[in-house]
Parts: sequence; C-alpha cells; structure tokens
Amino acid sequence: MTHTTPGAASAPMGRRERKKAATRQAIADAALRLFLERGYDDVGIREIADAADVSTTTLFKHFPVKEALVFDEDADQETRLIAAVRERPQGQSIPAALREHALRHRVAADGDARFTAFFDLVNSAPALRDYGQNMWLRHTTALAQAIAEESGLSTDDPACTALAHFALEAPRAARSHTDPRQAVTRAFDLLEQGWSALAPHP
Repeated sequence: MTHTTPGAASAPMGRRERKKAATRQAIADAALRLFLERGYDDVGIREIADAADVSTTTLFKHFPVKEALVFDEDADQETRLIAAVRERPQGQSIPAALREHALRHRVAADGDARFTAFFDLVNSAPALRDYGQNMWLRHTTALAQAIAEESGLSTDDPACTALAHFALEAPRAARSHTDPRQAVTRAFDLLEQGWSALAPHP
C-alpha cells in the first residue's frame, strides 16, 4: 500500500535518490487516489501519469506493470519479514517473532478505514487479487531461507518452507474472522507447537 515515507531509512539518501523516491511516491499516491475514486479497471496508465505530472515512460521505469502501482511496498515488506526473524529477542522462537510481526504490521490496520478501502480495492479486481497473492508468496523463499539459517536447518528443509508459507498466509486468512487478532494468535499457536517439535532449537 502507498504509505511509505521517502528518505525514512537510517542511511541518508542523496539528492538524486530523494528525487526518484519522491517521484515514485507521487505516482503511487496518484494511482491509489484514482483507483479508490473510480475503480482499478476504469483508470488508465496515461491518466495516472498526468495526475502525477510525469510521462508514461517515467511511470513504467518505477512500476513495470499496472498492478505494481497498488503494491508499492514489496521490497519493504520482505525486509521487515526477514528482520523479524533475524532481529528477534534472544530466547524468542521464530513463530513467536513472526506472530508479533503479523499483529504489528498486518492486523493492526484492520480498524483503519484507509486500509479497509485498500483491501476492498484489491478484492474488487481479480488482477489485483492474483498479483497481491503472488507478490506475498514470493517472500516465502527468502523467509524460509532466513528461518533455516537462524534455526540451523538445511535451506531446503520443507519444514522451513512450510513455516514461511503458513506464517505469510495466516494474516490473510484472519481478515475474514470477526476478531482477526485472535485468529492470528490461534494460527501461530498451532505453528508454534508444530515448529517446537521439529526445530533443533527452541
């Protein structure tokens, strides 16, 4: 979703990088505004470029496909997922760290009207649903690798892939429940029990 802040990273960006980040943000913001106003399928690329005051060539340099305009935090999401595993407190299990990450970044927004509108937009267009699903599951490989390295298991251990997959899917499945936070907690309780029986470390 388009709510990152350009230049928010700890390392300061140069002038050129700041300009590129600002341009990308302007395009993403214009796209989301138009999509929410009129619907994803009824907004064209040229309209988005005009609204952001850029050329279509510039737009495609930042977003190679239309669907990417809606999901502009792909890399950031993966970075946060990996950090949740690698930077967890000593003694905390990997499923517990991923549960906290899910509650903090995925479920906390459930009461936010802006996020509700965003999810409604995604669910209204099959192309967005498919792209979002594929984007989210692409993180499975990177997350599974981090899990394997942190737990001392082989990178091709199916338990690591399974934990990564279900950890990514739990917040999505929880959104259909009346109490998403409780649903996420229940799902991760199950993952915790299974993981503790398989992993060599607690």
